Amino acid sequence: MQAPTDTKPRWERRKDARPQELLAAALELFVDRGFAATRLEDVARAAGVSKGTLYLYFENKQELFKAVVRETIVQTIGQAESDAAAARDMPSDELLRQMLRRWWTQVGATKAAGLTKLMMAESGNFPELAQFYNEEVIERGSALLTRILERGVERGEFRPLDPVMMTNVLIAPVLTLMMWKHSFFPCDTHEGVDADAFMDAFLGLVQQGLAPQKPA
Repeated sequence: MQAPTDTKPRWERRKDARPQELLAAALELFVDRGFAATRLEDVARAAGVSKGTLYLYFENKQELFKAVVRETIVQTIGQAESDAAAARDMPSDELLRQMLRRWWTQVGATKAAGLTKLMMAESGNFPELAQFYNEEVIERGSALLTRILERGVERGEFRPLDPVMMTNVLIAPVLTLMMWKHSFFPCDTHEGVDADAFMDAFLGLVQQGLAPQKPA
């Protein structure tokens, strides 16, 4: 059986793909150069379009950056929120490990992790973007972990703890690994840190540290 073919004219297929091509080019340049040093004409050139074409899809550099964050990090958080809400019967420790592992594989281990490094470095110069990132990434991601921790405590699957404080404790090691990957990793001449082994060790500690205490 012959596979279906796209009957749209070639120029129209390219037009449909342009927003994704622009977002992919912008991600590369934002991570490699930073927000301030990235020029829209360079993004357009990397995507193979004119600067005028870019403005058909994105009003300015700030809106382009927001679109990149939404396409990569926010999309991952949204899917995680939906999956966590549907996993009512999954043990809380398994769900928590799954969410942390997903964050690493879909964000931390990808080019998108460089956006987090960018925001930590440049947020002071761009308060509007800092507020956007805080609301759509930090607060939503933290709230998801906090809800899982609260559920685990309520079910007796986790020991008594402060869910908000523990959320910060869980985020810190993964954030450190992300920053290392986009800072010292390229110039590390020694054996360095195996990111997957790091996550395995970290998740093992999480499982042991959150487990309810057994009666003496």
